[in-house]
Amino acid sequence: MLRRPPYPASMQTRKEIEKHIKKILDMNVIRMIGHNEIVEITTPFLITWHDGKSSLCEYFRALNNYTKADRYPMPKIPHALDKLPKGKYITKMDCMQGFHQNEVKPNFTKLLRIICHMGIYEYTRMPYGIKNAPAHFQRMMDTTFQDEIPGGWMVVYIDDIIIYS
Repeated sequence: MLRRPPYPASMQTRKEIEKHIKKILDMNVIRMIGHNEIVEITTPFLITWHDGKSSLCEYFRALNNYTKADRYPMPKIPHALDKLPKGKYITKMDCMQGFHQNEVKPNFTKLLRIICHMGIYEYTRMPYGIKNAPAHFQRMMDTTFQDEIPGGWMVVYIDDIIIYS
């Protein structure tokens, strides 16, 4: 595993990265670490959406390459869409920052380090970009709603909940 320098970024991009880093730092999703604690780090980058908003993304390529895939069954979108005509009302809820609701075990945080012009940080909560994050989160949601899902009036897809009534 390698230490990588931060990606070169324009001043505007650096300001956007700062905004995102400060936000997730305030939410205790990440914490700053010392430079002498480097094991593996990746560099975050920005994705700008069609509405002009941006998201901070990381691609933990080295970690993902060594991670055994979690084969937890994910719901099929067509199956969920088949239920749409059966309900008179449809309610959709989105679990905001869903992955960030899951704590990372302390012995794994060193694998989830990022570097940018502001310093080196490690995730204390599940980041996006981890190979098994969707399967882990789906399992957690299925377990949470295990009594409701079999009734056929609720579909859970990762951090989206659809209720038919």
